[in-house]
Amino acid sequence: MLRRSLSRLCAGEEKRVGTRTVVVGHRPVSDTEAYVAQKFCDNRIVSSKYTLWNFLPKNLFEQFRRIANFYFLIIFLVQVIVDTPTSPVTSGLPLFFVITVTAIKQGYEDWLRHRADNEVNKSNVFVVENAKQVRKESEKIKVGDIVEVKADETFPCDLIFLASSSIDGTCYVTTASLDGESNFKTHYAVRDTTVLCTDEAIDTLTATIECEQPQPDLYKFVGRIIIYRSNQEPVARSLGPENLLLKGATLKNTKKIYGVAVYTGMETKMALNYQGKSQKRSAVEKSINAFLIVYLCILLGKATVCTTLKYVWQSNPFNDEPWYNEKTKKERETFKVLRMFTDFLSFMVLFNFIIPVSMYVTVEMQKFLGSFFISWDKEMYDEEMQEGALVNTSDLNEELGQVEYVFTDKTGTLTENSMEFIECCIDGHKYKDCISEVDGFSQTDGPLKYYGKAEKSREELFLRALCLCHTVQIKEADQVDGLMAHPERKCTYISSSPDEIALVKGAEKYQLLHVLNFDPVRRRMSVIVRTTTGKLLLFCKGADSSIFPRVQQEEIQQTKVHVDRNAMDGYRTLCVAFKELTQKEYDKIDRQLNEAKMALQDREEKMAKVFDDTEADMHLIGATAVEDRLQEQLAETIEALHAAGMKVWVLTGDKMETAKSTCYACRLFQTSTELLELTARTVGESERKEDRLHELLLEYHKKLIQDVPKNRGGLKRSWTLSQEYGLIIDGSTLSLILNPSQDSGSSNYKSIFLQICLKCTAVLCCRMAPLQKAQIVRMVKNTKGSPITLAIGDGANDVSMILEAHVGIGIKGKEGRQASRNSDYAVPKFKHLRKLLLAHGHLYYVRIAHLVQYFFYKNLCFILPQFLYQFFCGFSQQPLYDAAYLTMYNICFTSLPILAYSLLEQHISIDTLTSDPQLYMKVSDNAMLQWRPFLYWTFLGAFEGLVFFFGVYFLFQNSSLEDNGKVFGNWTFGTIVFTVLVFTVTLKLALDTRFWTWMNHFVIWGSLAFYVFFSFFWGGVIWPFLKQQRMYFVFAHMLTSVSTWLAIILLIFISLFPEILLIVLKNIKEKNHQAGPFDLPVLVSYKRIENGYVKTEDAVTNLAERYPLRIP
Repeated sequence: MLRRSLSRLCAGEEKRVGTRTVVVGHRPVSDTEAYVAQKFCDNRIVSSKYTLWNFLPKNLFEQFRRIANFYFLIIFLVQVIVDTPTSPVTSGLPLFFVITVTAIKQGYEDWLRHRADNEVNKSNVFVVENAKQVRKESEKIKVGDIVEVKADETFPCDLIFLASSSIDGTCYVTTASLDGESNFKTHYAVRDTTVLCTDEAIDTLTATIECEQPQPDLYKFVGRIIIYRSNQEPVARSLGPENLLLKGATLKNTKKIYGVAVYTGMETKMALNYQGKSQKRSAVEKSINAFLIVYLCILLGKATVCTTLKYVWQSNPFNDEPWYNEKTKKERETFKVLRMFTDFLSFMVLFNFIIPVSMYVTVEMQKFLGSFFISWDKEMYDEEMQEGALVNTSDLNEELGQVEYVFTDKTGTLTENSMEFIECCIDGHKYKDCISEVDGFSQTDGPLKYYGKAEKSREELFLRALCLCHTVQIKEADQVDGLMAHPERKCTYISSSPDEIALVKGAEKYQLLHVLNFDPVRRRMSVIVRTTTGKLLLFCKGADSSIFPRVQQEEIQQTKVHVDRNAMDGYRTLCVAFKELTQKEYDKIDRQLNEAKMALQDREEKMAKVFDDTEADMHLIGATAVEDRLQEQLAETIEALHAAGMKVWVLTGDKMETAKSTCYACRLFQTSTELLELTARTVGESERKEDRLHELLLEYHKKLIQDVPKNRGGLKRSWTLSQEYGLIIDGSTLSLILNPSQDSGSSNYKSIFLQICLKCTAVLCCRMAPLQKAQIVRMVKNTKGSPITLAIGDGANDVSMILEAHVGIGIKGKEGRQASRNSDYAVPKFKHLRKLLLAHGHLYYVRIAHLVQYFFYKNLCFILPQFLYQFFCGFSQQPLYDAAYLTMYNICFTSLPILAYSLLEQHISIDTLTSDPQLYMKVSDNAMLQWRPFLYWTFLGAFEGLVFFFGVYFLFQNSSLEDNGKVFGNWTFGTIVFTVLVFTVTLKLALDTRFWTWMNHFVIWGSLAFYVFFSFFWGGVIWPFLKQQRMYFVFAHMLTSVSTWLAIILLIFISLFPEILLIVLKNIKEKNHQAGPFDLPVLVSYKRIENGYVKTEDAVTNLAERYPLRIP
């Protein structure tokens, strides 16, 4: 009862309580007791969103949650129910088109997810039943089944490791798909079941497993197995993460293993880790919603004005009920308020096309099709990796052009994650290899250069420590038919750490007694071994910060000098220590370790305490230095990001000295940069560290903010001060800032710290835990102005910040693909970030911003004449355009040109965008979707709408437009207005196009030709399904008038004249001020760059004047 209550109260996987009991092989423990199988979920993985049965209702529900779709549904229903001036088809057909296209796109994406799920769920696995292997589909595995997995196969569910083909009961796995680590990890079978390595033997096992309920932490598992033997007492053995084989991991270097399923399907750790990924939305969507509200208000205003004026007009009895149109009895008796409401709805329907419903589907198509250009980019293809860029989310393309903060990992992202042994020191004496090889102590490498020399016994001890204190295994090449072409054996090193492969060369015959595994908290690992002479030794290696406090203090100084120098050179360092144990000490340690391993409660804490006690009073032997090379073009890329107005923060788990050296090498910190430190070294370890932290924060705040004069003129991105500052902070100090103690009275730590960070040109956060990386990103993301953040990393420890940032970029590195799978975009190298942001991001933003503004503009041009027409038809709700034109305006006549523009336009060449990062700032802060450019487009649409209507109106002052005296009617009037409208908005787009391709020519001139052809065809045939043939021969008859031809050409020119004039004046201004051979087209919505800052309130200026380029 208590457990049920807790389960209800504690929602979320991390708060699961209780344990589960698993019967191995479904064999009951006792013949006398009835076996009741527990119910667990099946082994199906479901990542899809829809099924065949719920796709239609669920997809429709989600689509109609979008405000524009819901609005058009209401309009459609009003047209069906109420007697409105236009047919329901006019709004129903565009809505149906939008809903159908979106449903097809989402259905296709979900079908891909179904296909991926089926590949996993329908894959074949082998389950041991009645001492035989039975082939089953993966989805049919049940908790308690004994599963056999062979080399290079993926584990189908979470298994407790029982036995393997290895005599010692070990196996090696890679968990790249889970935590990003591509290195080999060693797992251990239960001690008492290692001998059960055949189908017949494993089928004799009678046991139960008690373990915790499923939870998402990949590195935690607590349980125990109770093995029952006939005529013997049951044996209990502890189970930990080393006994658990996770779904998604792959078996390596081991022929086969047997395991029992404990977690299946959506309860596996892999599935629990993939749940709850939030949907990211771009800033453009928010701008669209804001503009929609404005146009909705315009629509309501138009409908209200027309409804009011209609009843003012009808207050005159003659206007209300003329002699030729008397009201029926029903019309006279209708309640006036109801009539007014019906009229209001009718006007809403008449003007509803001002809301561009087809814009949503065009935006979706633009994002989906546009994302292929990133994948197809040959410059972002890596020959060595044989892979290019990958787009996981096409919804954020335009966000790539708005990034203000870049958060990057160091190892594997800024560096190659390819380790080379550089040097070592033993008792303060330096040993450096002549040739830089990963196998540092190879006799074939030539002699070692040494500066002074340690005692031979200490050298041997140091080498033994490196040879023994590791998890490296040797994988031998398979022999074919017992013979090999070469007698020498080919071996491959495999390890859980890339550093270890760079250090290990050989090993002696030692008996391994215990391994005290590495973990991020201890930052060290140890082994206890017995030599051939029976001596017991503990060897330990780890970070200097974790080793130095545990060795004799007088031994530290001589090694610390080398460690600090190596760190300043950017090398990764490890310290090596040892300790000799007596038999009595070892027995005590062995007993404590076994007791801690058997604990079901607080096992990790108990193990950590034993490790802590064991790794004390050691003797320091020396240290190693391993180099992790910087990625190519790293410094140039970071300089380009800085020049583009972006701030780069490095978030790493590495030590401060190494990270700082890397930051200097990649030019994140310049030699002139003044560094501000908030680390354990500056804050101190005393009880007053919070007070000291407060003092430092106030001091830095005064230096960066209070003593600096405020900028004037509304400058944006003005973080570059006359003196550049860089901030360095470590994980422990960040914890103090983000989580101050209750009695410290320091609740404002966070705000002061944030203000300091925002004023620094670069920030280095070292010794960061993965959760802290996400906290930093969230803190900046939630600051005033909501700056767009980008996080880039290559390992599983970067996934949290990648998911937290607005845009997540994964590097396809050596630490697996977890980061690239959870990212929005994946690139092979950090250098590709330059083109991705400066070229693709810039262009995507300009294209989609122009698309959004253009859609609102052309719909205002479309509906304003309809509104003005009501003043000349007694507000009778008479449509100006034919129903076919109303329906096809947004679907056929004007849709393809803007789609082609939004996919292909390059107002500035890609080479120019990449070579001049300053251009990126011209579209920063959502510049082209601010209110100023929106009002410009709105006034332009209003001006052109007035020209269309009143130009044709004045033409019709002489209603006889032909020599024979025939009079044109209202449908001719509307058709002339519509013809001028279609040609004007299409030619406006042609004027805006600066990068012409055959496709642009085809869709622009083809759309105009299609409109002319359709108008002839629509009016040239008597359609049997139409009640009224009001457009019959109207278009053809209209074009027989010379006055009509002249009016159409003249009105198109007058409408476009302000735009043409603006372009001419800008070109003249540019030529007068041009400073070099660099002709740069300028967009109306661009922002001005002045003195390195972006000034939002100024008009457009020529960028070449400020930043001349020399292009041969």
